[in-house]
Amino acid sequence: MSTQETGARRSLLWKLGLMVLVAVVIAVVPAPDGVEPRGMPMLGIFVATILGLILQPLPTPSISLIGLAAAMITGTMSVEDGEALSGFSSATVLLIVAAFFIADGFLLTGLGRRVALHFVSRVGRSPLGIAYGMAATDLVLAPATPSNTARAGGVIYPIIRSIAEVQGSTPETDESRRRLGSYLTFTAAHVNVITSAMFVTAMAGNPVAQDAAAEMGIDISWGDWALAAIVPGLLSLLAVPWVMSRLYGPSVTETREAPQMARDELASMGRMSRGEIVMAATFVLLLLMWVLGETLGINATAAAFVGIAVLLLTGVLTWQDMARNASAWNTLIFFAVLVGMAGHLNDLGVIGWIGDGVSSLVGGMPWLLAFAILTLVYFYVHYLFASNTAQIVAMYAVFLAAAVAAGAPPMFAALVLGFIGNLFGALSHYASGPSAVIYGSGYVKVDEWFKVALVMSVVIIAIWTTTGGAWMALLGMWEGAGG
Repeated sequence: MSTQETGARRSLLWKLGLMVLVAVVIAVVPAPDGVEPRGMPMLGIFVATILGLILQPLPTPSISLIGLAAAMITGTMSVEDGEALSGFSSATVLLIVAAFFIADGFLLTGLGRRVALHFVSRVGRSPLGIAYGMAATDLVLAPATPSNTARAGGVIYPIIRSIAEVQGSTPETDESRRRLGSYLTFTAAHVNVITSAMFVTAMAGNPVAQDAAAEMGIDISWGDWALAAIVPGLLSLLAVPWVMSRLYGPSVTETREAPQMARDELASMGRMSRGEIVMAATFVLLLLMWVLGETLGINATAAAFVGIAVLLLTGVLTWQDMARNASAWNTLIFFAVLVGMAGHLNDLGVIGWIGDGVSSLVGGMPWLLAFAILTLVYFYVHYLFASNTAQIVAMYAVFLAAAVAAGAPPMFAALVLGFIGNLFGALSHYASGPSAVIYGSGYVKVDEWFKVALVMSVVIIAIWTTTGGAWMALLGMWEGAGG
């Protein structure tokens, strides 16, 4: 066995050993008042599973299945009563998986690339114009693309890379990368967190937050989320490219060749294909069903499956395409297990107990101050996570319960924490899938990432706190505030 293999095996063993130790230590703690006897063992397995998602001794679906096996074999989650497999019947999980397949339609038909090239051809004469064009593309695709990584890595990044290389900007040297590529890629990472926050279906973890809020009696529709996010979201999309140009601007000030390059590529693509037309029509249909879902009595998951059915019947998607989508099937396993575990923890009284503990730390404070502390902690603790969704699953319900107990308006608190579950996605180069894609390109150095992203996080928080808070107050979402 080589030295590298020996090191990898040791790393695997200590990570798994730490997970087991954490699970056992928590499991032997006596159940507090209000928590069922199985609650602490379930919490131990859940925390160990989340720790595994952070340490990554094995791929995410593997860690999830190991955690599920431990819960079943110990009797912490019953198989016969359906507790262990409850996540696989969750409408939330199925909505996420369905939307992955819908996103395939944008990539396979080339519609996503056509949209991006169209914007570049119109506004691509300067780096700032290209950045706004890519932001517009991301915004258009976001409502039907729950994989923010697919959006950033499969559509936006390839266009940016092509434009940067035409301008002689490659990751090879500092001078070359800072000509254009660094600015465009890093801006795309921050734009992505904004578009992800604007729609329930724009990031895979959002429906998990939506479902957790519903468990607490706070029902957030697709339209509620989008309406609350529209004002701070659009203002952020206007601000982010400009602020980034001041903090981390390119050395190139003009990109006159970019519009022509985009027009040439559009010309080579020809007229919209039948598949693109069908995909565009299906996208519009989905938006209508999601926006008007409550009025028409159409469930969001049902609407997504109607979209898939249309794409299958028209041949835009095939079963082979769906079978090859490893991200969708990995997500099904990962989310189904974690959603099932989180729901079971709530049923056993664990989430309520932890929420009471967290809320006691800010007890006696005015609810606005308490909520500000809770949200800032929730935002910046993401430095410890390598996945938006992992933090949402582990902490969203706990912080929402604490915020409501402190007197925060329930709908307001649920939405704000839901938005934050996306907005921290560019804090570090490992904070999310899109950030990893951008960092992997080589255009942004680690020290640059941490310094610039910290400043950008303050800008984003300021926009969403001031305009977002005022907008939601105007919408009546501050009702139910405590003293």
